[in-house]
Amino acid sequence: MIRKVTLLAVGALMGAASVSAINAYGGSANAAGTETYRQLAIFGNVFERVRAQYVTPPEEEKLIESAINGMLTSLDPHSSYLNQEAADDMRTQTRGEFGGLGIEVTMEDELVKVITPIDETPAAKAGVLAGDFISEIDGEPVRGLTLGEAVDKMRGPVNTSIELTVLREGADQPIKIKVVRDIIAVKAVRYRVEEDVGYLRVISFTEKTYDDLSDAIEKITAEVGKDKLKGFVLDLRLNPGGLLDQAISVSDAFLDRGEIVSTRGRNPEETRRFNSRPGDLTGGKPVIVMINGGSASASEIVAGALQDHKRATVLGTTSFGKGSVQTIIPLDAKTALRLTTALYYTPSGTSIQGTGIKPDIRIEEPVPEELRGRVQPAGESELRGHIQGENESDEGSGSIAYVPPDPKDDVQLGHALDLLRGVKTDPAFPPNPDQAAIKN
Repeated sequence: MIRKVTLLAVGALMGAASVSAINAYGGSANAAGTETYRQLAIFGNVFERVRAQYVTPPEEEKLIESAINGMLTSLDPHSSYLNQEAADDMRTQTRGEFGGLGIEVTMEDELVKVITPIDETPAAKAGVLAGDFISEIDGEPVRGLTLGEAVDKMRGPVNTSIELTVLREGADQPIKIKVVRDIIAVKAVRYRVEEDVGYLRVISFTEKTYDDLSDAIEKITAEVGKDKLKGFVLDLRLNPGGLLDQAISVSDAFLDRGEIVSTRGRNPEETRRFNSRPGDLTGGKPVIVMINGGSASASEIVAGALQDHKRATVLGTTSFGKGSVQTIIPLDAKTALRLTTALYYTPSGTSIQGTGIKPDIRIEEPVPEELRGRVQPAGESELRGHIQGENESDEGSGSIAYVPPDPKDDVQLGHALDLLRGVKTDPAFPPNPDQAAIKN
């Protein structure tokens, strides 16, 4: 699959619908039994043997980190230990801003290809152009690096410089461009007007998502005019998730009342319910939500809430199916624990863990011939060691996660626009809120 990222998403929050803990865990734990202490003594013995007798002196910090990660990954695919680098990376992702260049890139022919430089960023000001191929970063060849490794090298502290060697069509020889890194604020929501329809693409759920969405809705409504605006397409395809509170706020933007989501931990008293407040930012305009196999966690919360309340019609293919919540628990000033502490449930009381959100209107997105076999279905149910969902079946969750780069080739988007304009009809659109599966 051709991966496309901005210089932020290098370790995507695949469905990390997270609740950040303020303090390190301080609850009382049940006293460990004698057998547990015996096993811990064995661990200590193994560690000392490796430390003293391994053929080469091991890095003790890495040994302990690997042991902790081994314990956590045995629980489920989303629990993990965050060392300082990983914890810093997570904070960067959730903030929605970072020290970098300001270019959106992909990997093509083993080189980093610039999709577009972001306006008013260091890369744009230095002369980096869409279509440029980056062959070297500070003199180091890009060939042999993964996209993530190349992105890591381009990110860095603000006010530090980097030299890119660029291959540009029409240029006789490589071009060297010096860029000074700066704070790059990435829009969590991109929007545009499709004649008489507002298109909203939520890329991820960071601290900025609701504010970006609110701003986009306001600008679309002003540009088209409230009377002429047919409705909104909310595109959650390829959205890996993010912050739980932002998923709740985004859902609330389209709802006037009712439950948005509930989270349920191992003890009944840990159940939490989150409700919407009066005030639909769209003024009740029709909404179509688009999902696919790349829609996970926080994006599934939004799709599930709007679907259950009959506020929107969900179109596309089955979502990823990650219905668990991770709590970020600080361990010290530098490290943290990401631990699965609850499952979330849609307003109708349904867990989508391992099943995903099923669209009201199923529309497959054709995959180009050259990508067939390279674009595979994605789903929680396929992850080794995933938590078994209470509604999980042999059908599993997930689907192909592909969106054409050119909107003109986007079959799912075209169908959504035709429905909003009345060119096509479907029994599922518009939804009937009087037939909602839940009571408010």
